[in-house]
Amino acid sequence: MPASAPLSFTVLTVNTHKGFTPFNRRFILPELREAVRSVHADLVFLQEVHGTHAGHADRHSLWPAMPQYEFLADEIWSDFAYGRNAVYPEGDHGNALLSKFPIRRWTNHDVSGHGFRGEERRGLLHCVLDVPGCATEVHAVCVHLGLREAERTAQLALLCELIDRDVPSEAPLLIAGDFNDWRLKAHHRLQQCAGLRDPFADTGRAPPRTFPARWPLLRLDRIYARNVHVHHPRVLSTQPWSHLSDHAPLCAEVRL
Repeated sequence: MPASAPLSFTVLTVNTHKGFTPFNRRFILPELREAVRSVHADLVFLQEVHGTHAGHADRHSLWPAMPQYEFLADEIWSDFAYGRNAVYPEGDHGNALLSKFPIRRWTNHDVSGHGFRGEERRGLLHCVLDVPGCATEVHAVCVHLGLREAERTAQLALLCELIDRDVPSEAPLLIAGDFNDWRLKAHHRLQQCAGLRDPFADTGRAPPRTFPARWPLLRLDRIYARNVHVHHPRVLSTQPWSHLSDHAPLCAEVRL
């Protein structure tokens, strides 16, 4: 790449719904893998991905012998990180990042435990990437926030603390995932605390409707960025995506 050319790569975020179609009618992880590969993304932010699940492995003949994130990464993404959020007798699930760039270090931050009854386990998976040709490390955070607004408010505060503490102000930063933010509260909070921008808002559009995937009504999934240029953000809401999960994925081009 010429020295004057901008560094460019593609990001994708998708809630995998643990490899099942909406309402868990069919296990479709192999189909999802082919769809994810077709985007040619360099970074893939995954939510609700299984590490292990003994019961599903016994019931589904196509269940991979490896963790779901390794199955999705196989031969395409050289590096991956997994943040285990929920652990139960049969297995576990959480967030993952697949990367064609080296992941130098990563930390999974537990943002559960705020005293909300029935709260699901949630985490922020923070990865630091070495992108060839970029003078500084690139930070990426995979997010899956809670269902209650008070819970999300507390988790957004913890996300802002993480950024303020662990991400240099000049570093490229990408945050993507399932924010469960149907009331659009995260925009102002993340712009105010961390200078993060939503690329859809920058093009004069509202965040896209992503849930449920077949007839999207709610704007739950997001990509936020700082110190990078984000181009051509789009929602993948047509076939085959509309039957591969209960969430429609988002993708965008990033230029450093």
